[in-house]
Amino acid sequence: MTAQRPGGRSARIRTAVHDAAVELLQEADWDALSIAQVAERSGVHQATIYRRWGTLTGLLDDVVSERLIRSSPVPDTGTLRGDLDAYATRAALDVAGPLGTVFLRGALVGSRSAEDQIYLMERGVDLQTMLDRAGERGENPPTLLELMEVVLAPIYFHAIFFGVPMGVEQAKSLVDRLQALRPPHPGSGQDPSP
Repeated sequence: MTAQRPGGRSARIRTAVHDAAVELLQEADWDALSIAQVAERSGVHQATIYRRWGTLTGLLDDVVSERLIRSSPVPDTGTLRGDLDAYATRAALDVAGPLGTVFLRGALVGSRSAEDQIYLMERGVDLQTMLDRAGERGENPPTLLELMEVVLAPIYFHAIFFGVPMGVEQAKSLVDRLQALRPPHPGSGQDPSP
């Protein structure tokens, strides 16, 4: 078995294809995005793209996953509140950033099939680790579903349906709402007030 060289040909292909997909998603007619367009823009043959990602959905999922992991690592501040505030802040800033709508669009295009939602599963594992750490510290963390429904979904909803990203303070107010759902364990040292 031959080990792949980090930063080798495979990494260069992935970077070229990802960059081409992001550029194309930034253009107005993003509904018409195709593997053929990505191949032409990236200089990578269509057969290579199909062999590696299988579908446009698989490619977009990989783009979104890689960009989220790179730009938004799951925080570890030492407290549940600190982690949740940092996570909500980063999510709001990502959506408000220059590529925010691109990634929202990519996530929407790329989540048509449950089989192709690998990035959501990976992100869920990372977030669950953050919540598990809080439980190990004696805090009373929300469930992953509560975190997604009360914090993340409204941030995305606001950007998609109102066309304006949510501000950081507004995102932190979602954390207040989330924590109000889960009173602290007695003797945990957590302040019950937001």
